[in-house]
Amino acid sequence: MKSSNEDDVRDSIHPEAAPVRRSLFRKYFIALLAAVIVPITASGISNAWFGYRDQRAMLSALLRVEATSAAGKMQSFLDGIRDQLSWTVQQAWNPDAEGQHRLDALRAMRQAPAIVSITLVDSTGVERLHVSRIGLNRMESGSDRSGDPAVAGARSTGLWYGPVMFRNGSEPFLTMAMAGNRKADAFVVAEINLKLIWIVVSEVRVGRSGQAFVLDQTGRLIAHPDISKVLQGTDENTAAARRRLRDEIATAGGEATTARNAENERVVTAMASIPSVGWTMFVEQPQAEAFAPLYASLWRTGGLLLAALILAAALAYWLARRMTGPIRQLEEGTEKIGAGQFDHRIDIATGDELERLAVRFNQMAQELAKSRDRSERIARLKRFLAPQVAELVEKSGDESVLAGQRAEVVPVFCDLRGFTAFSAHAEPDDVMQVLRDYYEALGAIITRYEATLTNFSADGLMVLVNAPVPSAEPALRAVEMAIDMQDAVQHLIAEWRLRGHAVGFGIGLAMGRATVGRIGYEARVDYTAIGNVVNLASRLCSSADDLQILTDDSVACSVGGKIPMVALGARHLKGFDEEVRVYDVGIRRLTSDFAPAPEISAKS
Repeated sequence: MKSSNEDDVRDSIHPEAAPVRRSLFRKYFIALLAAVIVPITASGISNAWFGYRDQRAMLSALLRVEATSAAGKMQSFLDGIRDQLSWTVQQAWNPDAEGQHRLDALRAMRQAPAIVSITLVDSTGVERLHVSRIGLNRMESGSDRSGDPAVAGARSTGLWYGPVMFRNGSEPFLTMAMAGNRKADAFVVAEINLKLIWIVVSEVRVGRSGQAFVLDQTGRLIAHPDISKVLQGTDENTAAARRRLRDEIATAGGEATTARNAENERVVTAMASIPSVGWTMFVEQPQAEAFAPLYASLWRTGGLLLAALILAAALAYWLARRMTGPIRQLEEGTEKIGAGQFDHRIDIATGDELERLAVRFNQMAQELAKSRDRSERIARLKRFLAPQVAELVEKSGDESVLAGQRAEVVPVFCDLRGFTAFSAHAEPDDVMQVLRDYYEALGAIITRYEATLTNFSADGLMVLVNAPVPSAEPALRAVEMAIDMQDAVQHLIAEWRLRGHAVGFGIGLAMGRATVGRIGYEARVDYTAIGNVVNLASRLCSSADDLQILTDDSVACSVGGKIPMVALGARHLKGFDEEVRVYDVGIRRLTSDFAPAPEISAKS
């Protein structure tokens, strides 16, 4: 026995005493690497690289052709409208020909449904005729349009396009103005609804699911096969991202590039400009579809590699038949442990280091199972209990205190006054910083009093005292906690007001019997209370002004004279048929901005 132990120690100290293991590893590694992995991997990488490069070049050419073609169609759309408008300014303005001018305008609108309104202006800049699909028509209004940018642009260049405007924040409109063939005679100004150009972009298809869309100079979406995307408008962040994509393609010399579209999908994109209006036509194709032939080649290479790996496994088995069995068991055991199956055990009886390794492996799995169970138990409890209470329940191993039951509890509700108005106008970073400071201050107090935070939403919190762990004087403990909460938040409010944030803080609490316990489902559990006393505390919180801590008669009577309170009389609270006697905890006396309030006993 001693000799055997000495041999074991010597083997562990001197690795060279185990030449079989070292030789097996070297043969397995060299055979697999040299015969299979190196040549097939090198071949696969080279094929993938050249295939990717060729596919990318072909895609770039195809997408650029499609983008150029679509841009030409868009330009033809605008040219068609321009040609229709040119008929309205073919002849000089003559009062005797007002009817003919009106007929020309109506004919142009009939021939070009995208035209919403046409306005004819004479050479002096006076409006002579206005025809509209959505407004009232005007004849000889006499309005001075000489300062209109559209008239000025048409007078200067002959043909003028205005920026794209989104009417009512959604529908894109374009103003087009042009001078007649005799510039001193008349000008026409037309409003064009760009919703109709979706017909042009919807006809563009690249592959099975590729599509086209149009951006204006600022990067806003003005045409898309899904017209609802246009009507929704474009936020500045999305517009900035699209401008960056446009600049990136332009920097690359117009070559197609890969990017993420508005739906966060990987696509291959190319573009072409529409110079007359400064717009950009984009065409895109999903990357998975564009590189499908390349992916198919990679799958074939992967299949060959898999077949080679099977052959290598057979070779390794032939080289070390007695070693592969235990190694396989260890490998499978490692995978199952990694997948969380800590009850899996390995049975190896080789009488050597592998058997000892299996024993250590099984011991490790057992310890991991215990550690996981404990971690899950603590994490589950800490979701709705104070850390001290979670540790107590975990150590005792008894969760019966969390089961549904009737108990006398003190629910405490609190939230910030004016927070909605503040968050609507403040910067997001300021709002999040205020909430972080707010929750850090209140969280420390709730933990110190070993209360249970059952719910929080935005600036509102619900805290339970006397459940699930009972408290000797729950009402007094809840009032003391509320005073500390009010005092801590008021210090924060003083700092916030120096930064211009006008907010306040109010608290409401009540005492009574309620149903408490766990609710939820397997993946998510909360601990809460249900009952009339919860609704009462919530209503008291809603009625509390800044600096106020409102309580009901039960809390006031229970606290007695230990904490001064001010009787506010009976109030009618929403959801309660009868008026409720309300008290205010005298925290105002601790603030120099308020005069001392008269003290009363709980029984008064």
